[in-house]
Amino acid sequence: MVLMCDPMQAVFKALADTHRRQLLDRLCVQDGQTLNELCEEMAMSRQAVTKHLSLLEQANLVVSVQRGRFKHHYLNAVPLQEIVDRWVDKYRQREADALLTLKQQVEVSND
Repeated sequence: MVLMCDPMQAVFKALADTHRRQLLDRLCVQDGQTLNELCEEMAMSRQAVTKHLSLLEQANLVVSVQRGRFKHHYLNAVPLQEIVDRWVDKYRQREADALLTLKQQVEVSND
């Protein structure tokens, strides 16, 4: 196992796989699921789901809590929000500024 220095790199790596995104989507719909519950609708072995969950935990996208015999998995949206703040919002703001400028130019030319 290779530990990554950049937390965002670990998040992007975790998000690169369809199955891991499916697991996150499932936890978004119903948080706190056990491994058995998560395996029910996944077309893969229990061992494969466990490996994907482990990678999601390493990226801090999933937090697991042991309750008796069962381990419950919870979505941690903080790393996703950090990506939105760092990457998505920056580009969304630039597009919004460009549209506002275009709107103002159209309004000036129509006057």
